[in-house]
Amino acid sequence: MSRPSSAPLSVEIREATDDDMAAVHSIYAFYVSRTAASFEEEVPSAEEMQARRAAVAARGLPFLVAVEEGEVLGYTYAGPFRQRSAYRYTVEDSIYVAPFVVRRGIGRALLAALIERCTALGYRQMIAVIGDSANQGSIAVHRALGFGQEGVLRGVGLKFGRWVDVVIMHRTLGGDDRPLPDGATAPPLLSAADPELP
Repeated sequence: MSRPSSAPLSVEIREATDDDMAAVHSIYAFYVSRTAASFEEEVPSAEEMQARRAAVAARGLPFLVAVEEGEVLGYTYAGPFRQRSAYRYTVEDSIYVAPFVVRRGIGRALLAALIERCTALGYRQMIAVIGDSANQGSIAVHRALGFGQEGVLRGVGLKFGRWVDVVIMHRTLGGDDRPLPDGATAPPLLSAADPELP
């Protein structure tokens, strides 16, 4: 569907369901096959994308979609930043927006909702690992929502025959001395057997 307007879109942000995953798969396939935003080089299957969402849900982490009139226009989720237990209060975000509606506020709405939910869950830090220093749209969205750029890893990826940078950004979700929410416990320890998320 073509959307030539540049006006911001008003979307509903909600938890993803199994029925959303065909659209999620289609969005992600674009970024894998056409951009260096993802360092995957082969588009994962629809079944693999379902398994990845299930892994996020099993950890109690958010996997959100942006929907307008029943159409999924983007998605975001939080995954563990690293597997070792001391990192358990730190998450890494991923955001992908349908290419025909970029720069219309969807990425910002998704990231804002993800930050809010991860903060409420008791997480303390969110890391963005952004593929390609030319990915200025993603960098700008993160900066607008309070992320600072911590560094650039030069030429650590090779995709489409060129060396690609990774931009590291970071945002605090609450003070390190902030108590856990009432009734909450520490986020579950991650298992070394858990699948990696892209």
